[in-house]
Amino acid sequence: MSENPRQNVLFASNGHEAHGYLALPPSGSGPGVIVIQEWWGLDDHIAAVTDRLAAEGFVALAPDLYGGRVAHDADEAGQMMGDLPVAQSATDLGGAVDYLLAHGAVTSSSVGAVGFCMGGGFVLLLAAQQGAKVGAAVPFYGVGPAVPDAYAGVSAAVQGHYGESDGFYPVDQARAQEAQIRTESGADVEFFYYPAGHAFYNDENKLGTYDKASADLAWSRTVEFLRSHLA
Repeated sequence: MSENPRQNVLFASNGHEAHGYLALPPSGSGPGVIVIQEWWGLDDHIAAVTDRLAAEGFVALAPDLYGGRVAHDADEAGQMMGDLPVAQSATDLGGAVDYLLAHGAVTSSSVGAVGFCMGGGFVLLLAAQQGAKVGAAVPFYGVGPAVPDAYAGVSAAVQGHYGESDGFYPVDQARAQEAQIRTESGADVEFFYYPAGHAFYNDENKLGTYDKASADLAWSRTVEFLRSHLA
């Protein structure tokens, strides 16, 4: 099998079809992971992250929450995020979970979810809504309209990655969120804090805050965490 075969896919969600980008591992099978986009959309960076997870042995699916649109600057990204119907998007993500769990290449009984910026908020919302279907939740500096108010529905283990100088989500708020998730869910929760700003993992970062050392460390922790909880 060729390395990291990938394809655009359609999956059922709440009576309609949603779109996504699917990448398979070289072995052809592995645990399932949902990759949730930043406010920019399902751009080349998110596709690359999906490919990176496939290269690590996961069946990775990035749902397209913007229907093929990609923002070109922060103002446009903010507008697109603000216009996004959170409830419908959460439903689409639930359809992506079911799609992966039914996929013949997926070997895990639950899926992981990894998301960045706006997608980090959706990771937590997805974990709260999907219960045991999500076995591992990894928000990277999660912000935006999907960040839940309550976490009682979370049963997944949670590993968060946040910047100590994040102007979009100050570190004191991230620490408070970590404590809230742990208290309300009773799940295994660990947040890591890095000497970096917002979007430090994005190596195509339009904000200029990419931090390679922090990104590499966060990625190695993420892969190990997903393997541990989805094997």
